[in-house]
Amino acid sequence: MALDWVETTLGAEVDFLTGYPFKSDRYTSGCNSIRLVRGDNIVQGAMRWDGVKRWPLSESKEYDLYQLREGDVVLAMDRPWIEAGLKFAAISEYDLPCLLVQRTARLRGGPRLDTGFLRYLIASKEFTQHIHAITTGTAVPHISGSQIKDFGFKLPPLPEQKRIAHILGTLDEKIELNRRMNATLEAMARALFQSWFVDFDPVRAKMDGRKPEGMDDGTASLFPKSFQNSPLGDIPQGWEVRKLRDLTSKIGSGSTPRGGAEVYVEEGTALIRSQNVYDNDFRWEGLVRIPSRNAVSMRGVEVMRNDVLLNITGDSILRTCVVDPWALPARVNQHVAIIRANQAMTSRYLHLYLGQDSIKSLLIAMSAGATRHAITKRHLEDVNVLTPCDKVLDAFHSITLPWFTKIEVNRHRSRTLQALRDAQMPGLLTAR
Repeated sequence: MALDWVETTLGAEVDFLTGYPFKSDRYTSGCNSIRLVRGDNIVQGAMRWDGVKRWPLSESKEYDLYQLREGDVVLAMDRPWIEAGLKFAAISEYDLPCLLVQRTARLRGGPRLDTGFLRYLIASKEFTQHIHAITTGTAVPHISGSQIKDFGFKLPPLPEQKRIAHILGTLDEKIELNRRMNATLEAMARALFQSWFVDFDPVRAKMDGRKPEGMDDGTASLFPKSFQNSPLGDIPQGWEVRKLRDLTSKIGSGSTPRGGAEVYVEEGTALIRSQNVYDNDFRWEGLVRIPSRNAVSMRGVEVMRNDVLLNITGDSILRTCVVDPWALPARVNQHVAIIRANQAMTSRYLHLYLGQDSIKSLLIAMSAGATRHAITKRHLEDVNVLTPCDKVLDAFHSITLPWFTKIEVNRHRSRTLQALRDAQMPGLLTAR
């Protein structure tokens, strides 16, 4: 061990805080509000703001103690470790402002500990093992502040900490840039889908004698200038409402591989589970693999490029994404459905359509009365899908395909950067 690296604990070095018990009946959805950081918003090394809860901005000054800063490390205290990894993140400038909620912890560097270095200390294999050992076998996994602060490690001098944080942080900055670019592209695709296929803006503009906004004459000519009645209400003239079964070549869930979790291997065929399927995002954290011979026996659950994946049971029910092509070859387990568009439809349109809150509410209503919500093949087959004319669908595909292609490339580059970062971390965090 380097002579200038010292043995210490988190408790001796960090400014530690747990969140405030904000009352759920005071949550707001207004734009004049501040985001609340709960365990649900913290995933493996990143923040996710899907389903975020908010607090009135006018009252935020009363809770200054719980205001987070850029660089603060946050950690979920309930179920802090899941198969996908440790639920921690570093707060970025794009996450602010936000307030810390109970059952989450905030760690900030002290006089001897650089907060940038702290981020990678919490990301280390050793800290994950520390948390895993505490929570293993617990009915409701939970960690206390004292258990977090008990973690022991070797602390390098501050200049060395800053050097390590700079090396790893440079990679994370590139990953964050890709993430923000993808968020922008995804928002553009969703906004275009909303305008064309939910709000029917081009049709309404033509009905009012206006030129559809942001659209060339050729594309505008593809849209009608009137509506017709349908099972979904008023839809553009000439468009159809068809059952999902008529727009797909496959709808079906997966199965459990022979041997269950005991057959997971380092190299083999990917097995996609519910923790890999997020709305608009295929996540590699927690992706497991099974031997090729076991994959061959899982007939009918092979995943193909552009397949739409949808969670059909559990806490993550109805999360949906398009499979990452770099994850193939792959199979799905029994908690995930494969929805494969046929030649009359495109996978990206189906994904965006099934991701609407209205469709999710409809599917949940279909499973009402069951002890536990579960979506069946029949539920999915019976979903009514607004089906635009072929030329409008082709135009949407032509506009959005470059966006989705760029998203896939960015994700692949980020995984490469993550692998490089993770390979460097053990050596940088170990005294030599």
